[in-house]
Amino acid sequence: MTNRISKQLVTFRSPFYLDSLEDEWPAGNYTIETEEEPLDSPSFLAFRRVCTTMIVHTKHRGRTQTTFVVIDPADLKAAQARDQQPLNRAENEGMTGR
Repeated sequence: MTNRISKQLVTFRSPFYLDSLEDEWPAGNYTIETEEEPLDSPSFLAFRRVCTTMIVHTKHRGRTQTTFVVIDPADLKAAQARDQQPLNRAENEGMTGR
């Protein structure tokens, strides 16, 4: 049996970081690709995650460059959770001009 690949589009409202990487990534949409391999089991079908990759598209001088960044799924979940938190009070007051 061959490996299976699933894709998911995630959206970040604010710039974000992943704990295992040094870079800060801009807000926007990112495709997350997960590759899984089948386990060798005669009684049931099961898969094990092999790799999770974030696909990053950047524009440079009118050309689009695609980069594949291997990430830790736990780091992605943590970044998504941080992104979903409401803005703190100081940021809210700054945005409303109070």
